[in-house]
Amino acid sequence: MNKKNKKGNGKAKSQSLKTRIWKSRFYYLMLLPAVAYVLIFNYAPMYGLQIAFKNYKFSLGIMGSKWIGFRNFTDFFTSYSFPQLMENTFVLSFYQILIGFPIPIIVALVLNELKGKFKKITQTVLYAPHFISMVVLVGIMTTMLSPSQGVVNTLLESIGLERIYFMGSSKYFRHLYVWSGVWQNMGWSAIVYLAALAGVDPALHEAADIDGATRMQKILHINLPTIMPTIVIMLILRMGQIASVGYEKVYLMQNNLNVSTAEVISTYVYKRGIVNMNYSFSTAIGLFNNVVNVTMLLISNKISKKISGSGLF
Repeated sequence: MNKKNKKGNGKAKSQSLKTRIWKSRFYYLMLLPAVAYVLIFNYAPMYGLQIAFKNYKFSLGIMGSKWIGFRNFTDFFTSYSFPQLMENTFVLSFYQILIGFPIPIIVALVLNELKGKFKKITQTVLYAPHFISMVVLVGIMTTMLSPSQGVVNTLLESIGLERIYFMGSSKYFRHLYVWSGVWQNMGWSAIVYLAALAGVDPALHEAADIDGATRMQKILHINLPTIMPTIVIMLILRMGQIASVGYEKVYLMQNNLNVSTAEVISTYVYKRGIVNMNYSFSTAIGLFNNVVNVTMLLISNKISKKISGSGLF
């Protein structure tokens, strides 16, 4: 009897699953393009990861190329540029997090307090830089910071200071990269936190008003704790990109004078791997990059769960 009951339950579950799938068939059909996109562009390219362990030759193909084990990795780890690349990449990335992560939160908290038309104008002004292309942004920086005709150097000279070649100085590269990124993205990045602030219970603010709380007290004790889970998740996700400093902007700002601080892993991969057609070497570095990112993601998530009790998973 028990076996019959189990078989009966199994058939019922199978039928109910088929019924649910059939009822939701149109939703699954709508999901198919997204699933296909992920499979084609995210999972299918993983087949090519094996060339990181091969001496890949285009004429031989992936399967025909010779296996060389971890030689590409050891070549990278033992190269004279490895320490400098790691320092430049991680210093620039941590600098971005230190400056660029809290500012959108502050912007969102301030925007949430504004009302009416002034709020809309402020949002438009803050969001607009995000839509400037990276090439145009670097062009604006180059023009404004030009040592001969740039407005910044003209102002410096007018107050008795010497002109500075900002774009050609290694000591200014990180500051220019990070702060220009803050200006461009702080408004757009604040949207996530504004959405989280929309979920704050109005009853909490009403109770705080009755108790005589100031606006700053309501921000610190109601708004900020409410969006804290969102902040934690965004920080964990950002830590998962710690070794992935954007290639395009760094490469556009890079020149022979500032390369000592401007050369990061992504630009090194492009020059050594793509330009020189050393695809195995570039794939090995990219794989190492991803391993570092995943490791940092897992570590930051674990620390977050222990400290705050909330995490990504």
